[in-house]
Amino acid sequence: MTSPKEYMNPYVAGALLGLLLTLTIFITGRGLGASGAMKSATVATMQTIAPSHTKEATFYKDYTVEHPEGALKNWLVFEVIGVVIGAFLSGLLSRRLSFVLEHGPRTTRAVRVVGALFGGALFGFGAQLGRGCTSGAALSGMAVLSTGGIITMLAIFGGAYAFAYFFRKFWV
Repeated sequence: MTSPKEYMNPYVAGALLGLLLTLTIFITGRGLGASGAMKSATVATMQTIAPSHTKEATFYKDYTVEHPEGALKNWLVFEVIGVVIGAFLSGLLSRRLSFVLEHGPRTTRAVRVVGALFGGALFGFGAQLGRGCTSGAALSGMAVLSTGGIITMLAIFGGAYAFAYFFRKFWV
């Protein structure tokens, strides 16, 4: 088996991300984001499972009015599908494609999975409250020099550094 390729230079990757954000804003008139795709999937699921509830609940009703063509035809859904396909191809081409459940020496895989699921749920809830995920609120917001985007990025990284101290024992 051949060894995996080296990671991309982070400065080149950052510049490419900046170009991608600029191109996305130029073409679509808005930035990148993933939480909108999750909201679309949630609305589509609820329309299938409980259509009467979806028609009456304000959260779903407002969304279906904004997207009369259907929840899953939102361009953000296609963006996230492209991200998944791109990540798969990147792992395949760089020979890094594997299913890995990393964990520190003082914890177990189960704790890692539960922690990741709990953290992801909290982050998703926060993204809904904050009207966007890190991609949408922070990166795209900062790309257009939005004060909210800058504050969001500072809060995300500041919160991560503050909590890292308490959870580092799981990893070191």
